[in-house]
Amino acid sequence: MKRHYVKSSVILTIGYDPETQIMEVKFINKDVYQYYDVPAEEYEALINARSMGEHFNTVIKPKNYRYKQLD
Repeated sequence: MKRHYVKSSVILTIGYDPETQIMEVKFINKDVYQYYDVPAEEYEALINARSMGEHFNTVIKPKNYRYKQLD
């Protein structure tokens, strides 16, 4: 999945596939995770958040999307 760099102190890159609703996030610590069944609106809200790290931790994480850490 193609990811693009973002301005965040927590997230390095992020990508999204609207067909599969998979969001892929690479964090500053280099860990990469795929989050499943993420609606496009959720991805857009994250990308447009004033603070992506805060939005991720207070909105995305509590929703307990299924996820997998990539190698």
